Amino acid sequence: MTVYWAEFALLPTGLARDVRFEVDDGRFAAVQAGQPQADAQRLPGVVLPGFANCHSHAFHRALRGRTHDRGGTFWTWRNRMYAVAGRLDPDTYLALARATYVEMALAGVTSVGEFHYVHHQPDGTPYADPNAMGHALRQAARDAGVRLTLLDTCYLAGGLTADGHTPLGPEQRRFGDGDVQSWAERRAGLADDDGFRVGAAVHSVRAVPFDQLQRVAGLVGPDVAVHAHVSEQPAENDACLAHYGRTPVEQLDAAGLLDARFTAVHATHLTDGDIASLGRSGSSACFCPTTERDLADGIGPATALRDNGSRLTLGSDQHAVIDMVEEARALEMHERLATLQRGRLTPADLLAAVTAHGTIQWPDAGSLSVGARADLVAIRLDTPRTAGADPAQILLAATASDVDTVIRDGEEVVTGGRHRLGDAGRLLTDAIDPLWRDA
Repeated sequence: MTVYWAEFALLPTGLARDVRFEVDDGRFAAVQAGQPQADAQRLPGVVLPGFANCHSHAFHRALRGRTHDRGGTFWTWRNRMYAVAGRLDPDTYLALARATYVEMALAGVTSVGEFHYVHHQPDGTPYADPNAMGHALRQAARDAGVRLTLLDTCYLAGGLTADGHTPLGPEQRRFGDGDVQSWAERRAGLADDDGFRVGAAVHSVRAVPFDQLQRVAGLVGPDVAVHAHVSEQPAENDACLAHYGRTPVEQLDAAGLLDARFTAVHATHLTDGDIASLGRSGSSACFCPTTERDLADGIGPATALRDNGSRLTLGSDQHAVIDMVEEARALEMHERLATLQRGRLTPADLLAAVTAHGTIQWPDAGSLSVGARADLVAIRLDTPRTAGADPAQILLAATASDVDTVIRDGEEVVTGGRHRLGDAGRLLTDAIDPLWRDA
């Protein structure tokens, strides 16, 4: 058994002082406030549950700082994303994802939902192991010390216009499996283990025709998370309305996908009816604020979704920033910009959003309570950003740079602000630079 002690901790009941954590076999055996430090290992600052990054595209990390020189739109940004995707193979993907997950761990992330659609070789031919790219992601997460939910993604069409779905373009061929049945058969070759879960995703209503969309729900188990990009751009809504006469949310609802296991990613441009449908079905909404502002997507209706019954979760998506504290803070700050009101989401609301492990199939993580997975994030209270802050409001003051210690399943992954694999900057440089050579 390992014993930790923290001066402050955010327990399910709120901020507590002098908290003793007993960890046995990767879980909390005891969590007690008002205890002396005694023989326990001291954790600095304030302790929070481990963070859940519920929407990641690991390979997008290679785009940071490389898409701003020409202005453009989401759609021109996408062309550079395709260029990077086209250069990946299982070995380069392993290196890039490992470095990206190391950066996440340094930011307090203990579980990642990886929205994975780079399945095959660039010409669309499967690798000898059809899940070679997915297995590279699993190994990357294991090396980096984070749990992974592989949201294996169905991606069948190149886009959607008023006239219907378009074929996959040359740059998209490696994403596609041909049809839903082939996608499900390939996905069935992946298996859960203690640090790995197999989830499912639909890329978007643009990428999966309705007849195929209807089949997805019946081809995954009842306890499997299903995620989809939803209404990230107005053009997506326009195309869906023009061809199907429905919004993307209505399309997903008609296909039978809206329920408690479903998460709408971005959910930016929704109608009142869309918001009501997502809430009524118990679906979650995953906001990615730093990506949504980087891509000029817009500000989604976070509090309206919450008030209608949807759970709010967070992701770093394209990793223009990997800082889950900033993602949580931005959820409130974007609401302030959109409504001209403060306090739309409380610090407790933000903590719930940044610890929503259950929406990526880790329901026993995300709480500093007996029996839960022993995940801890210790954030310093003596840095230039956090000095003087109320520990209960730390998510409104800190950044990822203030994370000192990260423990996942009782295992120390980050200590003193340093990852167990060493220099994260060097890992990232070594993984990213070859992808841009001669580009």
